Amino acid sequence: MWLLAVEGAICTCLRDSTPIELASHCQVSLGAPWPSSSALLPSHISSGHYPAPGPEPMGMALISLALLTWLPLVPLVLGQYTAYNYGFDVGARVKRDVTQPLVVRGGGEGDLRFRQEVREMEQDQDLWTLYILGLSLLQFTDQSSPTSWYGITGIHGIPHKTWGGVGPTPGNEASGYCTHSSILFPTWHRPYLVLYEQVMYSLIQSLATWWPEGEARNRYQQASLRFRIPYWDWAANPSSGQSVLPQSVGGSPYVDVNGPSGIQRIANPLFSYSFKPLNSTAFIQDPWDYWTVTLRSPTDNSTEAQSNNSLVALNFDQNVASLSQRLYILFSNYANYSLISNNAWIPLTSNASYDSIESLHDTVHNLAGGGGLGQPNVQGGHMSYIPYSAFDPIFFLHHTMVDRIFSIWQALYPGTWVVPTAAALPSYTTSKGQVQDSRTALTPFYASTDGTFWTSDTVRDHTQFGYTYAELAGSSTSGPNTSRNTRSQIRKAINRLYGTSSPANLFIKEMRARGRQRERRQHVTKQGELDEGQVTSKKRHKYREWIANIRVKKQSSAGPFSVHFFLGSVPDDPQEWAMAPSHIGTMGVFAADQTNGMPLGQLEVSGTVPLTTCLVDKVVRGELSSLEPYDVEPYLTLNLQRRLLSISGKILDVSEVGGLHIHIISAVVRAPSSEDELPLWGQAVEHFDLD
Repeated sequence: MWLLAVEGAICTCLRDSTPIELASHCQVSLGAPWPSSSALLPSHISSGHYPAPGPEPMGMALISLALLTWLPLVPLVLGQYTAYNYGFDVGARVKRDVTQPLVVRGGGEGDLRFRQEVREMEQDQDLWTLYILGLSLLQFTDQSSPTSWYGITGIHGIPHKTWGGVGPTPGNEASGYCTHSSILFPTWHRPYLVLYEQVMYSLIQSLATWWPEGEARNRYQQASLRFRIPYWDWAANPSSGQSVLPQSVGGSPYVDVNGPSGIQRIANPLFSYSFKPLNSTAFIQDPWDYWTVTLRSPTDNSTEAQSNNSLVALNFDQNVASLSQRLYILFSNYANYSLISNNAWIPLTSNASYDSIESLHDTVHNLAGGGGLGQPNVQGGHMSYIPYSAFDPIFFLHHTMVDRIFSIWQALYPGTWVVPTAAALPSYTTSKGQVQDSRTALTPFYASTDGTFWTSDTVRDHTQFGYTYAELAGSSTSGPNTSRNTRSQIRKAINRLYGTSSPANLFIKEMRARGRQRERRQHVTKQGELDEGQVTSKKRHKYREWIANIRVKKQSSAGPFSVHFFLGSVPDDPQEWAMAPSHIGTMGVFAADQTNGMPLGQLEVSGTVPLTTCLVDKVVRGELSSLEPYDVEPYLTLNLQRRLLSISGKILDVSEVGGLHIHIISAVVRAPSSEDELPLWGQAVEHFDLD
């Protein structure tokens, strides 16, 4: 046995266990610092790959263990922490909008403010304090209120109840209002987020007046005017030593906050949500009918289940390169709203257009909920299941990021919009097959007290709601009026944030280093040098992108699942996949549990996993001669493998998911010649199917 103390965390572990096995044995004290995966495995963070578990020096095993398994025992400690005690009846002082119907109009007093990345907001101490206190206040609001945390998050799925007086269409009572696999997927979520932001803004305005009169109150009232909901950028490489999963979200079940009545330790409202009480008539099957808090990557499906945010962080850190590449390709190669908006597979569509904002969003849901990787959990967390996902506080951080992606994409391609399309799935107010267009009501979100609902047309310009994103400063997305200069600045931001994982940016990196643009491009990487012609052609700086296109039925026999890709050997035990160096990417399929009754039917969805960056690495290492088909096809045929994993950690057979098709494609791409350009894609070519 080892006894180890690391920064206040005390662990007892079995010497011969793998790091993942050690995680199940280790118990760590509260408040231990957040373990970044870069600190866990510093030599592999840049590539997104982790060494496979196995024999390692005693010191390394101890360090990996301590950083991976610091997490507190969630169900045992959450009850110790509650809301902030202001010393008076909070309910009597909160200003609430009681107009009927409740009109979604946004926060602010007409000012346009930035929605910030959550880590950036943390640096604004006064604003961060207001955000944490406001979110806590919302979560402790009586669940019967339609503008409580439970009331707002329940719009998405469970409890499948009428909100705002907007009842279901006959036969759709077992669905939430959210429009999944729909042409309205991005636009429906916009007023949903605005509703949440509006309620939070109102709470924070009240909260700021509760400080004693004087300098502090004035400061917090000024800060309250800046509030807009934050987003979590899960596709950008975090700062050195940090994980993709922010410490504020997964680091501790409690937080010390300096409020109007001084410093108090309260339940961290970003860590989980505690049902008050759990609605057993809505959550009708286990474990949902006895889990009283939201969980991520639960250790099991018992009443004593714990979240394992450390494992969630590890999985995100391993997949961030793939997520970033997918996002970069969406920005550069998807110029049609119908294709980028949702994951429903469109027969006869271009084989270059299998991905979408929704499919990328689905993968993040599965990773945040657990994804089945790294431990033999028998149940995914709330974020992995459509009906329960919105209750997890990470949901709105994630969806604000999705709206940011959508807003940036709108500014790049302002001329394409919603076209009439039949609904592939029902929602609470939409029947399957119903034609949806840009004027379809985005229920249950009212635009006016006269009963008018918001539509895709009327929410097209996000700035009318009083928010924008830093990359879009000075632009509007209501039509083809984004200036050339603004689009140039947006492309620079995309290259800076998401282009680092793409081979296309090898050109930009070299030009930045040399300070001139008219030279022979010779690509240099950390691993070594690439001769021109190995990756790119000598003319016009073109190279070939390789992608795995995936098409599969949305609902498997096991509920949500993921398709994992490996370049090389695959560990037999899926507990080891989270640290396998051969793992190159994941496509998550976001679905419901079989007993929920949500009718997903036989819908086919699609998505992608980019292969090029890993292939470039193989070229650098001398394992592959070039990116040309005559070299890559036999290499992938021999080495590329796929595995299907349920959200419960079970390896699935193809027969258990149905309709799985994986097509390996490539396209010749012209790399950008400056930082304000994006790659220019040629026609895709299909090479072979992966069995």
